[in-house]
Amino acid sequence: MKQIIYITLLSSLLTTSSCSSGEKEYDATGTFETTEVVVSAKATGQLEQFQLLEGQQITAGAQIGQIDSEQLHLKKQQLETTRSQVEANRRQLALSREATDSRRLDLENQLASIKQQISNARKEQQRYSELVSDGAVPRKQLDDINYQISVLEKQLAATREQLAATNESLSRQAESVGAQMEGLEAQQRGISVQQSQLDEQIGDTYITAPIAGTVLEKYVEQGEFVSMGMPLFKIADTGNMILRAYVTSAQLQNVKLGQKVKVFADYGNGQRKEYAGTVSWISSQAEFTPKTILTDDERADLVYAVKISVRNDGFIKIGMYGEVRF
Repeated sequence: MKQIIYITLLSSLLTTSSCSSGEKEYDATGTFETTEVVVSAKATGQLEQFQLLEGQQITAGAQIGQIDSEQLHLKKQQLETTRSQVEANRRQLALSREATDSRRLDLENQLASIKQQISNARKEQQRYSELVSDGAVPRKQLDDINYQISVLEKQLAATREQLAATNESLSRQAESVGAQMEGLEAQQRGISVQQSQLDEQIGDTYITAPIAGTVLEKYVEQGEFVSMGMPLFKIADTGNMILRAYVTSAQLQNVKLGQKVKVFADYGNGQRKEYAGTVSWISSQAEFTPKTILTDDERADLVYAVKISVRNDGFIKIGMYGEVRF
């Protein structure tokens, strides 16, 4: 028990000695800040959903509200109907072209068949001519074959005319169908672009958190009418704080990026809490000492701002004073 009392008294004497010696326990002072983001509306309309509270912790990408998007969905349905009509027209044109191609193919087949029949008939004509000369068959059979050849040749000529007319019609139709198909395809591409734009606009009606953090301020309430660009709420990454401090040119030579330092959060009335910090940024330009920062040098002296990253345990608040020891 006597040993404990002795140690306590010794600690108190050392603390008193340190304070009375006038030596500071820090090299620079500053205030704590963090990354703050003001989230604004990306669409115009009534705020249908917006269940958000100041001080609420939210995660990055979390959906926290939605602006009315009914009209956008109706436009998208209308575009779907137009797309279906265009696709139906394309199918009709394709069927029409297939029908014409089929007709031409039939005529070509008929033409080939007639040519083959004529070829076979001429062979029979040659054979029967020899048989008639020898008196082996009556003359009437040869006349019948000659008549058959004459009929086939007339059919061949008629089929050729039909095929030529069909090819000419198909050529004109192909040009017309091609132009119509190009127009329909261009219309489809335009519809696709409009649908993509609508999808993006519908996506803009969803309100999401850009970063994880704490809601600092809420500017609107559910049910209000908002316009594009109107601020909705402010969020801050309070889990990762930054102490912005200022050092003199003499101190600057002892500070470097990535350096591990000790940070003290000042709660007032001599209450402080120590944290581990890392130098994350050093200004490359000097500035006059801010009035809120205490240094040993004159206020007019030039100093350099440095940022020290600190992991917050929930006790450090924005704007709180802090100290750093390099």
